[in-house]
Amino acid sequence: MERTRAWRRCQAHKHSPEKAIRLMRFRPEKNWKLMYTRADKLFRARQLGMSYPIRSVRQLLDQE
Repeated sequence: MERTRAWRRCQAHKHSPEKAIRLMRFRPEKNWKLMYTRADKLFRARQLGMSYPIRSVRQLLDQE
């Protein structure tokens, strides 16, 4: 197998530590239980366009 400059560049990109750091830093939590603080949950809910905390119809009627 001939290892060309393109192969070396591809390997360097695939195994670069910057890529791993970038993925770890910006990976959002996939499970609400894993999000530790209320501020994180509110921020993520705002990103997703959800209302948090989730309130029942009865709670919403009582609030008004």
